[in-house]
Amino acid sequence: MYSAPVLIAGEWRQAAESGRFQPANPSTRAPIEHQYPVSSWSDCDAALDAAEQAAQELKSLPAQARARFLERFAELIEAEAESICARAHEETGLPVKPRLLEVELPRTTNQLRQAASAAADGSWARATIDTAANIRSLHGPIGPVIVFGPNNFPLAFNGLAGGDFAAAVAAGNPVIAKAHSAHPGTCLMLAKLALQAIKETGLPLATVQMLYATSRADGLKMVGDSRTGAAAFTGSRAAGLALKQAADAVGTPIYLELSSINPVVVLPGALRERGNELAEEFTSSCLMGTGQFCTNPGLVILPAGKDAEQFVNLCVERFNSSPVGTLLSAGVETNLSRAVEELQTAGATCLTDNTTADPTRVSRPNTLLRVTGQGFLQQPERCQTEAFGNTALIVESDSIDETRQILGALEGNLTGCIYSARDDSDDSDYNQIEPVMRTKVGRLLNDKMPTGVAVSPAMNHGGPFPASGHPGFTAVGIPASLIRFSKLDCYDNVRAHRLPPALQDENPTGAWRLVDGEWTKAPL
Repeated sequence: MYSAPVLIAGEWRQAAESGRFQPANPSTRAPIEHQYPVSSWSDCDAALDAAEQAAQELKSLPAQARARFLERFAELIEAEAESICARAHEETGLPVKPRLLEVELPRTTNQLRQAASAAADGSWARATIDTAANIRSLHGPIGPVIVFGPNNFPLAFNGLAGGDFAAAVAAGNPVIAKAHSAHPGTCLMLAKLALQAIKETGLPLATVQMLYATSRADGLKMVGDSRTGAAAFTGSRAAGLALKQAADAVGTPIYLELSSINPVVVLPGALRERGNELAEEFTSSCLMGTGQFCTNPGLVILPAGKDAEQFVNLCVERFNSSPVGTLLSAGVETNLSRAVEELQTAGATCLTDNTTADPTRVSRPNTLLRVTGQGFLQQPERCQTEAFGNTALIVESDSIDETRQILGALEGNLTGCIYSARDDSDDSDYNQIEPVMRTKVGRLLNDKMPTGVAVSPAMNHGGPFPASGHPGFTAVGIPASLIRFSKLDCYDNVRAHRLPPALQDENPTGAWRLVDGEWTKAPL
């Protein structure tokens, strides 16, 4: 049977296979036609060699070359939008409209264009000059970047076109993308367009390479290889931590997005004032996309009492009456079942109908569970089991002090939200819990569910461990996301003609620079 080729050093070649895999359509559970190779180490080694050479070649090219590539790549994706989204739908079950064609694909091309603009402008590199000491520094490319994309965003977080990819290339690095085994055909289509854009804009042919899969040992070996400059991973906690261990052992920077339950606290005044409205808002957010967002609200903390009971009853009605969506893969289905079992073993009670899943497709019933505040505090680690999918846990707290204790027991999360009364009557409670919540999350929200992640320069899509591997960096938000894939290069008394353009006296790039403590675009 046909086995798809891998992209190495600008060439489509048959993989040095150690095995094959075949994706399945989650909407039907039927296998999809083609098989894809599991590459052996010889493919990994060849890709790393080519990427190392491409990294050196990219350094000699102006930033505008990378910008042209990213712009052209975005244009090519838009020209093939319908076919790309059709393939992504087949492989993930995500709807073509509005999700893929009208939301995710435009987000993907918008990210690429924002990265192109940042690359061309150059201010992201934070050029800094001390004229008295003649010391100058800026962020430069770090070298080949390995990108492991997730399954829940087959376009916007794809290793071949998503945010990590765009940031790594904009910062001047070649990318080796590990396609996701749940949507390899989508990755193949994007890789073909990336190579076309490379050839049209004159970048090194190995600027973008792709392998579909490797053995676990070879994946860890790639991350720990001396030729690897950095790595980025979005996915399961277990896989991410294994990669982190391999990277940490040799000092390779790796940026992880792992596990997050995204706590939502509803204070008494807000619950009393607009509980019905908030029940609808929470249900819509939790079940959107079958709950398969890393910012899905998986934990809701309520003040126990009559208002909480009404809120819970409304949510149960909506969970039971809402259509059951399709999960991304059989693996997601299995992991979600295990997570629900773990939460119930930890003392949570299931409130919803557990018979509504459709056995002909990959799915699980919309599931809402409940536990008391004391029950949560007795087993906080198990009660924080991430149930990735259409599932959430409600915690009913007896007091604001207990709510503060619950927040204090949380691991790091991407987001946290506090709903309070519009008349500010909850301010005293808010002031008691906000400092605790602030230490636990990357993005703090008020009166707004966390599901959306805007591609904004001010966005932080990161957080304390285990939400991400480092709380100081973001995977979304340009230009900040570029810094992850850079190293700080310092030039001490280096002759003028040997300096990078952004550090030269004339500032031919026109970038913002910090000169003797003042930001300016002016030449020295």
